[in-house]
Amino acid sequence: MRKRKVKDAIVAIVDAKHSDNCIKEVLDLIHAEKILAKNQVVVITANMVDNKSAASGTVVHPDLLRKVIQYVKQFNPERIVVAAGSGGAPTKKVFDEIGFSIIIAEEQVEFVDLNFGPYTELELSSKIVPKTKINKLMDEADIHISFTPIKMHKEATVSLGIKNIALSWPPAEIHGTPKTQLGIHEELHEFIYAMGEIFPIDITILTGMNGMYGTGPSDGKPVHSDLIIAGTDPVATDAVGARIMGFLPQAVQYLFRLYRRGIGEADVKKMEMKGVPLIQAEEAYSMAALGQKIAIDKHSILSVHGK
Repeated sequence: MRKRKVKDAIVAIVDAKHSDNCIKEVLDLIHAEKILAKNQVVVITANMVDNKSAASGTVVHPDLLRKVIQYVKQFNPERIVVAAGSGGAPTKKVFDEIGFSIIIAEEQVEFVDLNFGPYTELELSSKIVPKTKINKLMDEADIHISFTPIKMHKEATVSLGIKNIALSWPPAEIHGTPKTQLGIHEELHEFIYAMGEIFPIDITILTGMNGMYGTGPSDGKPVHSDLIIAGTDPVATDAVGARIMGFLPQAVQYLFRLYRRGIGEADVKKMEMKGVPLIQAEEAYSMAALGQKIAIDKHSILSVHGK
């Protein structure tokens, strides 16, 4: 598949409490204007895993989704498509009950349920799931945005931008609800790695305004940290998202494998970091989640191996 639009690992963090439009601010910081362009097909894969409220941290917030759509609109794309493939409930049920249908109608953009075709087939390096059908929308996309809450996950360790696409795109029509029938969860990290290895993500947006601590992706403790993270490198962006939850790259098997494979950067010392300092973000998240300030990088910014 095609390579992502920007190779550089640029990651920005914004505190929404001090921003009039946190989505615009964080995307401007990563120079999203160099990625988004006129007459492009822009696909936004939004995390809509289950029909639980945005306040629970399970799904992206409809108001933030609107802001992402409005930001993309200013570049006059040919099409904007919001895509989702729920694993916990029918996507249409999630779509209607949480309020996404109102946003789509008012913003006059398209919606595609990834749990159904028409399909194209994707070959993967996963031994258990060596191929899967996915919606042919991916072949039509010029720009791909992964948009998801910052969540812990009881199997994947974290649920961030790469895991969002890895579990959204395989169709429930084929893999079942939840998506367990063809072996995705037998070696989940291997499957996420295989998807992350070839699936282009041009912009990752992670929201901590409605995130989750503990037993995600839908049953953990809601966390409202006011943080928004965006990046041009999906591995780098997810590495920062994992870090503010207390995980170095080796704690997330698929993320570390992608880094070692050269798919993206996981060492924050080698990223171009913008906006809120990393230690401040780590402390803000831990305060929101646990009621005390805890930071991996408390004394100095650590390497990928914590040195």
